[in-house]
Amino acid sequence: MDNNDILIRLRYALDIKDQDMIEIFKLGGVDMTKEEVQKVLTKSVDEDEEYDDEAYEDEDHIKCTNSMLESFLNGFITFKRGPQPSKPGQPNKPDRSIKNYSSVNNVMLKKVKIALKLTNEDVIDILEAADVKITKGELSGLLRKEGHKNYRQFGDQYARNFLKGLTIKYRG
Repeated sequence: MDNNDILIRLRYALDIKDQDMIEIFKLGGVDMTKEEVQKVLTKSVDEDEEYDDEAYEDEDHIKCTNSMLESFLNGFITFKRGPQPSKPGQPNKPDRSIKNYSSVNNVMLKKVKIALKLTNEDVIDILEAADVKITKGELSGLLRKEGHKNYRQFGDQYARNFLKGLTIKYRG
């Protein structure tokens, strides 16, 4: 599952309109036009490409890079919860959480959980709606920082089922 697919599924699950997508990207620090957003929300022709942070574009598709996805997720938090007041001595821009492709799903889970004000029980219920059983301990490992001894990778199948569960909860 690539970053474009995550955006497509997230947009569908939460019924986010084009204008809201533009606003969310802007809140995350990425200026996009409606046409660019629509090109990001299309599937790539070559699904076997390696994911790097270089922008890939053709006339019908814009590849969503890790930094673009993270900017969207940060903007989504701001869009749903409002801007966070800055504290003195704190940097304005948050550190990038997506270090490589393997951490994309974990970061997506954490940031969607924050944006939608979901509790751990809510996340477990969302996954159960998609027929996935997970314990609080397993969920805790998925929400850890990469490098922590109890960190567990949130695989593509879990991510698909999480987004499917969001669709069931918010559109069902």
